[in-house]
Amino acid sequence: MFYSPTRRRVLGAGAFAAGSLFGIGASFAQAQLAPTPACHGGDEPTMAQTEGPYFKPSSPERIELFEAGMAGQPIELAGFVLTRNCKPIAGALLDFWQADDRGQYDNSGFRLRGHQFTEADGRFRLRTVVPGAYVGRTRHIHVKVQPRGGRVLTTQLYFPGEAKNRSDGLFRRELLMRTTEHAGLLAARFDFVVD
Repeated sequence: MFYSPTRRRVLGAGAFAAGSLFGIGASFAQAQLAPTPACHGGDEPTMAQTEGPYFKPSSPERIELFEAGMAGQPIELAGFVLTRNCKPIAGALLDFWQADDRGQYDNSGFRLRGHQFTEADGRFRLRTVVPGAYVGRTRHIHVKVQPRGGRVLTTQLYFPGEAKNRSDGLFRRELLMRTTEHAGLLAARFDFVVD
């Protein structure tokens, strides 16, 4: 089973950028983003997608995937995990993994990999870099979402306006994040709806 009943509340390197790289700008930008998808009672759950070949279990618990000296455009992704009736889910597990800005995955360690749990209001926040595209794929972020004791949703999130969205056979419009830029920082939002 994917969900671990024990929760380590140390979020690793999360404190590093809280007051530096991301600061208040990304939080301000987040406030400007409308929910995506907008939840209406009885909605279908978020679309599942393939896990792909690069998932690794036992990632570290952290909200900060960005590391000092890492190349790439910083991005803060935030949102909520909700039931099909739009109720927030506290303590849901989210496990993220992605390529670096050159389109390379770290398969020997846990660079650009990490998991976290939603807050009491169902909110999550991830600080990372925009992943690079690679042959056959547009930019995307992988995620597994699991409510406590529930089923795992495995999916991928996509960036709007990417030329390769049209040629990537896995791309789905329903999985587009909303994005905005403020003071050079990119903010994104996506709300997961799960059974």
